Amino acid sequence: MVALSKPAIEQFSYMRNSKPTTLFPQIPLVDLSKPDSKHQIIKACEEFGFFKVINHGVPMEFISSLESEATKFFSLPLCEKEKTGQPKPYGYGNKRIGPNGDVGWVEYLLLTTNQEPNLLRFLSGENPESFRFALNNYMLAVKKMACEILEMIADGLKIQPRNVFSKLLMDVQSDSVFRLNYYPPCPDVQPLNGSNVIGFGEHTDPQIISVLRSNNTSGLQISLRDGSWISVPPDQNSFFINVGDSLQVMTNGKFKSVKHRVLANSVKSRLSMIYFGGPPLSEKIAPLPSLMRGEQSLYKEFTWFEYKKSAYNSRLADNRLMNFERIAAS
Repeated sequence: MVALSKPAIEQFSYMRNSKPTTLFPQIPLVDLSKPDSKHQIIKACEEFGFFKVINHGVPMEFISSLESEATKFFSLPLCEKEKTGQPKPYGYGNKRIGPNGDVGWVEYLLLTTNQEPNLLRFLSGENPESFRFALNNYMLAVKKMACEILEMIADGLKIQPRNVFSKLLMDVQSDSVFRLNYYPPCPDVQPLNGSNVIGFGEHTDPQIISVLRSNNTSGLQISLRDGSWISVPPDQNSFFINVGDSLQVMTNGKFKSVKHRVLANSVKSRLSMIYFGGPPLSEKIAPLPSLMRGEQSLYKEFTWFEYKKSAYNSRLADNRLMNFERIAAS
């Protein structure tokens, strides 16, 4: 584990607790094995942009294997981790999130999913092949689950073909990415008079769908429609699904991408693994005509490349969709 020095803590963002934030047990829960799960998914996407899934079909050995390999990687000396390469955008990062000044109490490994032969070719450590094997197994299983969820969404919205969303992730040119975030214990969380150190600042995900799994350390929070923040109880055996900005646009605002953040923990480390399902760079993103039913489009048409470039040039907390709105989205 890399020890972040005390002087460095001063550069991080703090969140003042104006009122206590409690764990929120009523996170929408979807059992993917149940026949009515598509209706629960639609309701959760409309109300929260976020839900938890069980009976997801991802083998537990894939999950535990990747967690073990990732823990070994983040435990390496800094000089070894940096051999993986700086995040431009892919590679190993420490504290700095993106090129525009955002920082967090986090180390991370950001990978592209569509270059399998070159995946982590610079990965360091005692057994990089074992890490590559664990990554490939995990990513393929999670991608399959993400596509199944997107097809359930199409069924629930009564749109055809049912692979209208999933085909974008299955495309060989899909611009999906995978991220491992490691949040070391932050010893200065408690003495800061009701403040929390930000591990990863508030943001929405620009892609279509995000699939998150973490260890049993708390820290994840989501923002509700009224702007209040709630803490999500950790569950290392389940997955959490985020609606992304692109899916918000494709549903013409019927679904809302969820704003979320991670707060540092004073005692335990947090490890999260996130698959971001994205379309090909050339894919045009716009509301689906079959969902419009005479409504006016809230968004201008854009390519994923255009939106990704705009997101990359923005700060985490920026409303990235604002530049692509036709009229004010409610």
